[in-house]
Amino acid sequence: MSVLEKTPPTAEPRPAPAREPRITDEHGRRVRVWELALRYLLLLGVLALTIGPFLWQLSTSLKGPTEDIFSSPPKFLPSDPTLHNYERVADTIPVWDYALNSLKVAAANVVTNCVGAALAGYALARLRYRGRRVATLVFILAMLVPVEGIIIAQFTTMRELGLNNTLVGVVLPGSVSALNVLLMRNAFLNLPYEIEEAAYVDGANVWQRFCRIALPSVKGTLAVVAIFAFMGAWDDFLWPLIVLSDPSKFTLTIGLNYLHGTFANDERLVAAGTIIAVAPLIALFACLQRYFFRGVGEGAVKG
Repeated sequence: MSVLEKTPPTAEPRPAPAREPRITDEHGRRVRVWELALRYLLLLGVLALTIGPFLWQLSTSLKGPTEDIFSSPPKFLPSDPTLHNYERVADTIPVWDYALNSLKVAAANVVTNCVGAALAGYALARLRYRGRRVATLVFILAMLVPVEGIIIAQFTTMRELGLNNTLVGVVLPGSVSALNVLLMRNAFLNLPYEIEEAAYVDGANVWQRFCRIALPSVKGTLAVVAIFAFMGAWDDFLWPLIVLSDPSKFTLTIGLNYLHGTFANDERLVAAGTIIAVAPLIALFACLQRYFFRGVGEGAVKG
């Protein structure tokens, strides 16, 4: 018998059993399948509540006059999309003039809030003076006062200043928001003091430390302030309605209100006007979203 015949055949190695994929969260802890499914169901529910009305308005604005917008079950995709409703909005009211007025007010509000909130936030966070805590408390208390409670005083002040029926009168009361000041204060508080101390030793004054060290480090929070200021000015309805009386100076929210009041039965026309009003906000957030989410965390550690 040869050696080959005496040697028993070697068994082939068995493949290792496949491991089930382990699902973990951001901290490395294991997440059960039912917990993950529940999270996704909740996210889908929130998404339907927040995005659903916007998608419905967008779908309605693209539907033609012969298409039923109240069909059951509802149809989100129009069978014959058209932009004729947007042309009708421009023919019915001077929507682009109103949009330009709103853009002027919103742009001015962004500039004044970014500059004023950055200066005030830096003074509350970094400068040493008597009454700093009292000043911070005043800004906190200002957030608790409802706008409706001071709107008569604001209107009287604008009238005494001769700013009624002007876009400046629309911008001035919201030029610096208390919330934005506190956001900038918290962002500046998170910066290490050692960096500014080193700059102070090198001979940098307060303005140089603010412009060259502190301000570039809180770009994310500035983006948050810019978005909040733009949204607040663009969506504001009550104050422009009170202070403006000349139709040529109306903002977009007031103009769309006239559209809804006159053509309330034409849902397609109202939906097209709503999309025109919302589109700039979506574009702004899309451009600043990465700064926005970074800025939310800049001021969230210290209070």
